Amino acid sequence: MTAALTDHALPTSIDQLQTLLAAQDYIAERSLATTLYLALHLPRPLLLEGEAGVGKTEIAKVLAALLDRPLLRLQCYEGLDIHSAVYEWNYPRQLLQIRLLEATDAVDSRAAQHDLYQPDYLLRRPLLQAVDFQGAPPVLLIDELDRADTEFEAFLLEILSDFQVTIPELGTIRAPAPPIVIITSNRTRELHDALKRRCLYHWIAYPDLAKETQIVRRKIPTAPAQLTQQVVAFTQELRRQDLYKLPGVAETLDWMKALVALDQTALDERIILDTLGVLLKYHDDIQLVEQLGLRHLLARALSTV
Repeated sequence: MTAALTDHALPTSIDQLQTLLAAQDYIAERSLATTLYLALHLPRPLLLEGEAGVGKTEIAKVLAALLDRPLLRLQCYEGLDIHSAVYEWNYPRQLLQIRLLEATDAVDSRAAQHDLYQPDYLLRRPLLQAVDFQGAPPVLLIDELDRADTEFEAFLLEILSDFQVTIPELGTIRAPAPPIVIITSNRTRELHDALKRRCLYHWIAYPDLAKETQIVRRKIPTAPAQLTQQVVAFTQELRRQDLYKLPGVAETLDWMKALVALDQTALDERIILDTLGVLLKYHDDIQLVEQLGLRHLLARALSTV
């Protein structure tokens, strides 16, 4: 079965989708590949939840690459509003046009007002770009929706239900075909049931030892084999501790890159102590690991290799 896609085509089977994801160095188990396949073919928005750093955002990037679609990313944050997410009018350009009309003694104010609210004066933000597109439907990534306010979440319902945006001055703009929508959440708060009903859902957990080893080998093929096994085993051991923030796959990869840059071929207590801040990002977590004993943790980790 070929892994290649042409002309923005969609995968024709779950097996093909898994192969395509692997070709982009994304390792997806069968359940995730099945949910992605359904999201592409139904089509429905896909809500991905899980801890930070487990690969939720990466899925949208990989899909855009393997499907040869543009990626539109909306990074959510507290206070995100319609002007930052959907559209706003280009007020400086409108003001310049008004002054130009005044300079040319234009007197028809009603016609002038109509001319000022045309698509040429519209600044399209990611959500409007995803609805008002040309060509193949893009991949729309709504990243970390749990960080946005509940009011913004409610606003998304019209877009996710009907893939349309209403602009009072222009009317309703409808997508000619639904975009591919990936929504991520770190679950810092619960998303509303009304939004969840409009989406397919998948929880991405921390990978097991074998899967994380495979991920590291694909992402950093130049890393020594022994170091790869030891780094993954130690990271897995840390996830069994009572830390405030467990290290994700992203941190595992960062740590591995740092160790490779330091020409390490194996883990020892000294190098772990010197580089622990690459893997853990909270001082209390670093102190706890040191109190538990690096030698003890390393020995337990290496016993699983």
